[in-house]
Amino acid sequence: MRIAFYAPFKPLGHKNPSGDLAIARGLVRYLEEQGHTIEIQSDLRARWIYFKPWLWLLLSFHFIRCLKNLVANPPDAWLTYHTYYKAPDLLGPFICKILKIKYVIFQGIYSTKRKRRFKTIFGFFLNRIALLAADHIFTNKINDLKNLKRIIPKEHLTYIKPGIKPDEFEKDEPSGKKLRKQWGVETCPVILTAAMFRDDVKTKGLSWLIKCCANLIKLNVRFHLVIAGSGEMENELKEIAQRYLPGRHTFVGKIEPQEMFEFYSSGDVFAFPGIRESLGMVYLEAQSCSLPSVAFKNGGIPEVIDDQKTGFLVPMYDCKGFCETLKSLLTNDTLLRRMGENAAGHVRKHHDIDLNYGRFEQILYQVIA
Repeated sequence: MRIAFYAPFKPLGHKNPSGDLAIARGLVRYLEEQGHTIEIQSDLRARWIYFKPWLWLLLSFHFIRCLKNLVANPPDAWLTYHTYYKAPDLLGPFICKILKIKYVIFQGIYSTKRKRRFKTIFGFFLNRIALLAADHIFTNKINDLKNLKRIIPKEHLTYIKPGIKPDEFEKDEPSGKKLRKQWGVETCPVILTAAMFRDDVKTKGLSWLIKCCANLIKLNVRFHLVIAGSGEMENELKEIAQRYLPGRHTFVGKIEPQEMFEFYSSGDVFAFPGIRESLGMVYLEAQSCSLPSVAFKNGGIPEVIDDQKTGFLVPMYDCKGFCETLKSLLTNDTLLRRMGENAAGHVRKHHDIDLNYGRFEQILYQVIA
Protein backbone atom coordinates (compact mmCIF):
# COMPACT_ATOMS: atom_id res chain seq x y z
CA MET A 1 0.00 0.00 0.00
CA ARG A 2 0.97 3.59 -0.59
CA ILE A 3 -0.17 5.64 2.39
CA ALA A 4 -0.20 9.41 2.72
CA PHE A 5 0.57 10.26 6.35
CA TYR A 6 0.03 13.34 8.49
CA ALA A 7 0.36 14.01 12.24
CA PRO A 8 -1.23 17.42 12.96
CA PHE A 9 -0.42 17.51 16.68
CA LYS A 10 3.26 16.60 16.63
CA PRO A 11 5.17 15.88 13.38
CA LEU A 12 7.34 12.74 13.29
CA GLY A 13 10.51 14.82 13.32
CA HIS A 14 9.62 16.81 16.43
CA LYS A 15 12.63 17.21 18.75
CA ASN A 16 10.83 16.61 22.06
CA PRO A 17 10.19 12.94 22.83
CA SER A 18 6.80 11.91 24.19
CA GLY A 19 4.51 8.92 24.33
CA ASP A 20 2.39 10.43 21.58
CA LEU A 21 5.39 10.74 19.30
CA ALA A 22 6.57 7.23 20.17
CA ILE A 23 3.20 5.79 19.12
CA ALA A 24 3.20 7.71 15.83
CA ARG A 25 6.72 6.60 14.98
CA GLY A 26 5.93 3.04 16.01
CA LEU A 27 2.90 3.01 13.73
CA VAL A 28 4.86 4.27 10.73
CA ARG A 29 7.74 1.92 11.46
CA TYR A 30 5.41 -1.08 11.63
CA LEU A 31 3.81 -0.25 8.27
CA GLU A 32 7.18 0.26 6.62
CA GLU A 33 8.43 -3.06 7.98
CA GLN A 34 5.46 -4.74 6.34
CA GLY A 35 6.58 -3.32 3.00
CA HIS A 36 4.15 -0.41 2.72
CA THR A 37 5.25 2.99 1.45
CA ILE A 38 4.61 5.89 3.82
CA GLU A 39 4.66 9.36 2.30
CA ILE A 40 4.74 12.22 4.82
CA GLN A 41 2.43 14.92 3.47
CA SER A 42 3.14 17.79 5.83
CA ASP A 43 5.14 18.78 8.89
CA LEU A 44 2.72 21.59 9.77
CA ARG A 45 1.91 21.49 13.48
CA ALA A 46 -1.74 22.47 13.88
CA ARG A 47 -1.71 22.91 17.66
CA TRP A 48 -4.13 25.77 18.50
CA ILE A 49 -4.01 26.78 14.83
CA TYR A 50 -7.39 28.54 15.02
CA PHE A 51 -5.82 31.08 17.39
CA LYS A 52 -2.77 31.55 15.16
CA PRO A 53 -3.92 33.37 12.00
CA TRP A 54 -0.35 33.51 10.67
CA LEU A 55 -0.49 29.73 10.28
CA TRP A 56 -3.56 29.77 8.02
CA LEU A 57 -1.52 31.11 5.11
CA LEU A 58 1.00 28.34 5.71
CA LEU A 59 -1.86 25.84 5.91
CA SER A 60 -3.07 26.99 2.47
CA PHE A 61 0.42 26.43 1.06
CA HIS A 62 0.59 22.91 2.52
CA PHE A 63 -2.91 22.14 1.25
CA ILE A 64 -2.09 23.17 -2.33
CA ARG A 65 1.24 21.34 -2.24
CA CYS A 66 -0.37 18.12 -1.00
CA LEU A 67 -3.09 18.37 -3.60
CA LYS A 68 -0.57 18.80 -6.41
CA ASN A 69 1.56 15.91 -5.17
CA LEU A 70 -1.36 13.50 -4.92
CA VAL A 71 -3.62 14.42 -7.82
CA ALA A 72 -1.42 12.75 -10.45
CA ASN A 73 -0.75 9.64 -8.40
CA PRO A 74 -3.28 9.20 -5.57
CA PRO A 75 -2.26 6.91 -2.67
CA ASP A 76 -4.30 3.93 -1.53
CA ALA A 77 -5.26 5.78 1.65
CA TRP A 78 -4.60 8.84 3.75
CA LEU A 79 -3.71 8.10 7.39
CA THR A 80 -3.86 10.83 10.00
CA TYR A 81 -2.41 10.19 13.43
CA HIS A 82 -4.07 11.95 16.38
CA THR A 83 -6.67 14.56 15.56
CA TYR A 84 -8.46 16.30 18.42
CA TYR A 85 -9.70 19.73 19.49
CA LYS A 86 -6.23 21.20 20.10
CA ALA A 87 -4.84 20.04 16.76
CA PRO A 88 -7.61 19.12 14.30
CA ASP A 89 -6.72 17.64 10.92
CA LEU A 90 -7.41 20.45 8.44
CA LEU A 91 -5.75 18.75 5.46
CA GLY A 92 -6.78 15.11 5.23
CA PRO A 93 -10.59 15.22 5.14
CA PHE A 94 -10.75 17.90 2.44
CA ILE A 95 -7.99 16.54 0.22
CA CYS A 96 -9.47 13.05 0.43
CA LYS A 97 -12.91 14.32 -0.51
CA ILE A 98 -11.55 16.16 -3.56
CA LEU A 99 -9.42 13.23 -4.75
CA LYS A 100 -11.81 10.48 -3.54
CA ILE A 101 -9.13 8.87 -1.36
CA LYS A 102 -9.96 6.66 1.62
CA TYR A 103 -9.50 8.71 4.80
CA VAL A 104 -8.38 6.85 7.94
CA ILE A 105 -7.64 8.17 11.43
CA PHE A 106 -5.53 6.49 14.10
CA GLN A 107 -6.25 7.92 17.54
CA GLY A 108 -9.15 10.24 16.91
CA ILE A 109 -10.50 11.89 20.06
CA TYR A 110 -13.99 13.26 20.68
CA SER A 111 -15.06 15.18 23.79
CA THR A 112 -18.39 17.05 23.86
CA LYS A 113 -17.42 19.22 26.83
CA ARG A 114 -15.06 21.09 24.51
CA LYS A 115 -17.98 22.67 22.64
CA ARG A 116 -19.08 24.41 25.85
CA ARG A 117 -15.92 26.48 26.21
CA PHE A 118 -14.96 29.47 24.09
CA LYS A 119 -11.28 28.48 24.00
CA THR A 120 -12.02 25.03 22.56
CA ILE A 121 -15.31 25.36 20.65
CA PHE A 122 -13.60 26.11 17.32
CA GLY A 123 -11.29 23.15 17.66
CA PHE A 124 -14.19 20.93 18.70
CA PHE A 125 -16.15 21.54 15.51
CA LEU A 126 -13.12 21.44 13.21
CA ASN A 127 -12.12 18.11 14.74
CA ARG A 128 -15.69 16.83 14.47
CA ILE A 129 -15.62 17.50 10.72
CA ALA A 130 -12.50 15.35 10.40
CA LEU A 131 -13.96 12.51 12.50
CA LEU A 132 -17.21 12.41 10.54
CA ALA A 133 -15.30 12.36 7.25
CA ALA A 134 -13.26 9.28 8.18
CA ASP A 135 -13.88 5.94 6.49
CA HIS A 136 -12.49 4.25 9.60
CA ILE A 137 -11.16 5.36 12.98
CA PHE A 138 -8.75 3.40 15.17
CA THR A 139 -8.19 4.23 18.81
CA ASN A 140 -5.82 2.85 21.44
CA LYS A 141 -7.86 4.05 24.43
CA ILE A 142 -11.07 2.43 25.65
CA ASN A 143 -12.47 5.72 26.94
CA ASP A 144 -11.93 7.37 23.56
CA LEU A 145 -13.72 4.44 21.93
CA LYS A 146 -16.76 5.05 24.14
CA ASN A 147 -16.82 8.75 23.26
CA LEU A 148 -16.39 8.15 19.54
CA LYS A 149 -19.38 5.79 19.53
CA ARG A 150 -21.57 8.85 20.11
CA ILE A 151 -21.08 10.01 16.53
CA ILE A 152 -19.32 7.19 14.64
CA PRO A 153 -21.04 3.89 13.65
CA LYS A 154 -19.45 0.95 15.47
CA GLU A 155 -18.54 -0.77 12.18
CA HIS A 156 -16.26 2.19 11.44
CA LEU A 157 -14.47 2.00 14.81
CA THR A 158 -11.74 -0.33 16.05
CA TYR A 159 -9.88 -0.50 19.35
CA ILE A 160 -6.19 -1.43 19.05
CA LYS A 161 -4.21 -2.02 22.23
CA PRO A 162 -1.08 0.15 22.53
CA GLY A 163 2.16 -1.71 21.99
CA ILE A 164 5.93 -1.66 21.81
CA LYS A 165 8.56 -4.03 20.49
CA PRO A 166 9.31 -6.16 23.57
CA ASP A 167 12.58 -7.43 22.08
CA GLU A 168 13.90 -3.86 22.25
CA PHE A 169 13.11 -3.61 25.95
CA GLU A 170 14.58 -6.67 27.61
CA LYS A 171 16.33 -6.66 30.97
CA ASP A 172 20.12 -6.44 30.51
CA GLU A 173 21.76 -7.31 33.82
CA PRO A 174 25.35 -6.32 32.89
CA SER A 175 24.24 -2.90 31.62
CA GLY A 176 22.12 -2.38 34.70
CA LYS A 177 24.96 -3.26 37.06
CA LYS A 178 27.30 -0.96 35.15
CA LEU A 179 24.95 2.00 35.62
CA ARG A 180 24.37 1.25 39.31
CA LYS A 181 28.12 1.20 39.85
CA GLN A 182 28.43 4.47 37.97
CA TRP A 183 25.81 6.03 40.26
CA GLY A 184 27.38 4.48 43.39
CA VAL A 185 24.27 2.50 44.35
CA GLU A 186 25.40 -1.10 43.73
CA THR A 187 23.72 -2.51 46.85
CA CYS A 188 20.91 -0.01 47.37
CA PRO A 189 17.34 -0.58 46.07
CA VAL A 190 16.75 1.75 43.12
CA ILE A 191 13.51 3.52 42.18
CA LEU A 192 13.52 4.73 38.59
CA THR A 193 11.42 7.47 37.03
CA ALA A 194 11.53 9.26 33.68
CA ALA A 195 9.77 12.19 32.04
CA MET A 196 10.34 15.39 30.13
CA PHE A 197 10.88 18.31 32.51
CA ARG A 198 8.17 20.47 30.96
CA ASP A 199 6.28 23.14 32.89
CA ASP A 200 3.13 21.03 33.06
CA VAL A 201 1.81 17.86 34.71
CA LYS A 202 5.07 16.04 33.94
CA THR A 203 7.06 18.27 36.29
CA LYS A 204 4.15 18.38 38.72
CA GLY A 205 4.19 14.58 38.85
CA LEU A 206 7.95 14.38 39.34
CA SER A 207 7.83 17.02 42.05
CA TRP A 208 5.06 15.12 43.84
CA LEU A 209 7.01 11.86 43.55
CA ILE A 210 10.17 13.39 45.05
CA LYS A 211 8.27 14.83 48.01
CA CYS A 212 6.34 11.59 48.47
CA CYS A 213 9.53 9.49 48.47
CA ALA A 214 10.79 11.61 51.37
CA ASN A 215 8.29 9.71 53.52
CA LEU A 216 10.15 6.49 52.78
CA ILE A 217 13.03 7.90 54.82
CA LYS A 218 10.71 8.18 57.82
CA LEU A 219 9.72 4.55 57.26
CA ASN A 220 13.41 3.54 57.37
CA VAL A 221 13.30 2.19 53.80
CA ARG A 222 16.62 2.05 51.94
CA PHE A 223 16.29 3.46 48.42
CA HIS A 224 17.83 5.73 45.82
CA LEU A 225 15.71 7.67 43.31
CA VAL A 226 17.16 7.93 39.80
CA ILE A 227 15.50 10.48 37.50
CA ALA A 228 15.93 10.51 33.71
CA GLY A 229 14.91 13.46 31.58
CA SER A 230 15.65 17.06 30.72
CA GLY A 231 13.87 20.32 30.09
CA GLU A 232 13.16 23.84 31.26
CA MET A 233 12.17 22.80 34.80
CA GLU A 234 15.38 20.88 35.51
CA ASN A 235 16.88 23.36 37.98
CA GLU A 236 13.64 23.61 39.94
CA LEU A 237 13.35 19.82 40.17
CA LYS A 238 16.96 19.52 41.31
CA GLU A 239 16.32 22.06 44.05
CA ILE A 240 13.28 20.13 45.24
CA ALA A 241 15.21 16.85 45.20
CA GLN A 242 18.10 18.35 47.14
CA ARG A 243 15.68 19.71 49.73
CA TYR A 244 13.64 16.52 50.23
CA LEU A 245 16.04 13.72 49.23
CA PRO A 246 19.61 14.87 49.98
CA GLY A 247 22.04 12.09 49.12
CA ARG A 248 19.23 9.83 47.89
CA HIS A 249 18.73 10.99 44.32
CA THR A 250 20.56 11.15 40.99
CA PHE A 251 19.64 13.05 37.82
CA VAL A 252 21.01 11.25 34.75
CA GLY A 253 19.84 13.62 32.01
CA LYS A 254 18.12 12.78 28.76
CA ILE A 255 18.54 9.19 27.57
CA GLU A 256 18.17 8.29 23.91
CA PRO A 257 15.21 5.97 23.15
CA GLN A 258 17.45 3.14 21.95
CA GLU A 259 19.33 3.22 25.28
CA MET A 260 16.32 3.25 27.59
CA PHE A 261 16.41 -0.53 28.08
CA GLU A 262 19.76 -0.11 29.84
CA PHE A 263 18.26 2.50 32.14
CA TYR A 264 15.30 0.28 33.02
CA SER A 265 17.68 -2.64 33.62
CA SER A 266 19.34 -0.72 36.46
CA GLY A 267 16.28 -0.39 38.67
CA ASP A 268 14.10 -2.40 41.01
CA VAL A 269 10.87 -0.42 40.63
CA PHE A 270 9.55 2.14 38.14
CA ALA A 271 7.48 4.91 39.71
CA PHE A 272 5.77 7.84 38.04
CA PRO A 273 2.39 9.27 39.15
CA GLY A 274 1.17 10.00 35.60
CA ILE A 275 -1.23 12.87 36.29
CA ARG A 276 -3.91 12.77 33.55
CA GLU A 277 -1.63 10.45 31.60
CA SER A 278 -3.16 9.52 28.27
CA LEU A 279 -1.45 6.11 28.15
CA GLY A 280 2.13 6.23 29.32
CA MET A 281 4.41 4.29 27.00
CA VAL A 282 7.14 4.39 29.67
CA TYR A 283 5.08 1.97 31.75
CA LEU A 284 5.08 -0.54 28.90
CA GLU A 285 8.82 -0.11 28.37
CA ALA A 286 9.60 -0.47 32.08
CA GLN A 287 7.37 -3.52 32.50
CA SER A 288 8.90 -5.13 29.43
CA CYS A 289 12.27 -4.89 31.24
CA SER A 290 10.77 -6.77 34.21
CA LEU A 291 10.13 -3.69 36.35
CA PRO A 292 6.94 -3.49 38.45
CA SER A 293 5.36 -0.05 38.04
CA VAL A 294 3.64 2.22 40.55
CA ALA A 295 1.35 4.98 39.29
CA PHE A 296 -1.92 6.84 39.85
CA LYS A 297 -5.12 5.11 38.86
CA ASN A 298 -6.24 7.62 36.25
CA GLY A 299 -6.31 8.33 32.53
CA GLY A 300 -5.18 5.48 30.32
CA ILE A 301 -2.72 3.98 32.81
CA PRO A 302 -5.05 1.11 33.85
CA GLU A 303 -4.97 -0.02 30.21
CA VAL A 304 -1.22 -0.74 30.37
CA ILE A 305 -0.64 -1.72 34.03
CA ASP A 306 -2.45 -4.78 35.40
CA ASP A 307 -3.11 -3.63 38.97
CA GLN A 308 -1.86 -5.99 41.70
CA LYS A 309 -0.20 -8.24 39.09
CA THR A 310 2.32 -6.18 37.11
CA GLY A 311 2.33 -3.14 39.37
CA PHE A 312 0.18 -1.07 41.67
CA LEU A 313 -2.32 1.67 40.86
CA VAL A 314 -2.86 4.15 43.67
CA PRO A 315 -5.66 6.75 44.05
CA MET A 316 -4.69 10.22 42.88
CA TYR A 317 -2.35 12.04 45.31
CA ASP A 318 -2.55 9.27 47.91
CA CYS A 319 0.99 9.74 49.21
CA LYS A 320 0.58 7.28 52.08
CA GLY A 321 -0.68 4.56 49.74
CA PHE A 322 2.04 5.31 47.20
CA CYS A 323 4.77 5.02 49.85
CA GLU A 324 3.34 1.86 51.37
CA THR A 325 3.26 0.30 47.91
CA LEU A 326 6.88 1.23 47.22
CA LYS A 327 7.88 -0.07 50.64
CA SER A 328 6.17 -3.42 50.05
CA LEU A 329 8.05 -3.85 46.77
CA LEU A 330 11.46 -2.67 47.97
CA THR A 331 11.39 -4.83 51.11
CA ASN A 332 9.97 -8.03 49.62
CA ASP A 333 12.27 -9.69 47.08
CA THR A 334 9.78 -12.45 46.33
CA LEU A 335 7.00 -9.99 45.51
CA LEU A 336 9.39 -7.82 43.51
CA ARG A 337 10.61 -10.75 41.40
CA ARG A 338 7.13 -12.19 40.83
CA MET A 339 5.63 -8.88 39.73
CA GLY A 340 8.62 -8.20 37.49
CA GLU A 341 8.13 -11.53 35.73
CA ASN A 342 4.40 -10.86 35.43
CA ALA A 343 5.12 -7.43 33.97
CA ALA A 344 7.42 -8.75 31.23
CA GLY A 345 4.95 -11.51 30.34
CA HIS A 346 2.02 -9.07 30.32
CA VAL A 347 3.67 -6.82 27.75
CA ARG A 348 4.63 -9.74 25.50
CA LYS A 349 1.13 -11.18 25.60
CA HIS A 350 -1.01 -8.07 25.34
CA HIS A 351 1.16 -5.20 24.09
CA ASP A 352 3.39 -6.58 21.35
CA ILE A 353 3.16 -3.99 18.58
CA ASP A 354 3.61 -6.56 15.80
CA LEU A 355 0.67 -8.60 17.06
CA ASN A 356 -1.65 -5.68 17.79
CA TYR A 357 -0.93 -3.71 14.64
CA GLY A 358 -1.44 -6.80 12.51
CA ARG A 359 -5.18 -6.36 13.07
CA PHE A 360 -4.89 -2.68 12.20
CA GLU A 361 -3.22 -3.60 8.90
CA GLN A 362 -5.90 -6.17 8.04
CA ILE A 363 -8.72 -3.69 8.59
CA LEU A 364 -6.85 -1.06 6.59
CA TYR A 365 -6.76 -3.48 3.66
CA GLN A 366 -10.53 -3.99 4.02
CA VAL A 367 -11.23 -0.27 4.08
CA ILE A 368 -9.20 0.27 0.91
CA ALA A 369 -10.86 -2.69 -0.82
